[in-house]
Amino acid sequence: MDAFTTGLLQRISATQSDLSKARETGDDYLADVEQAALEDLQRLAAEHGVAVKAA
Repeated sequence: MDAFTTGLLQRISATQSDLSKARETGDDYLADVEQAALEDLQRLAAEHGVAVKAA
């Protein structure tokens, strides 16, 4: 796995974790921000053929 793929998958994992924490604490604004970031990262992964596991 190359550095780009590794870094992208790490960012996706971290963002998924941050999104879960925001939802658990009831921070709707942060949850929206993290959801948008996650969607951007997933789009980037798809554009580069990087398979992403479902959360």
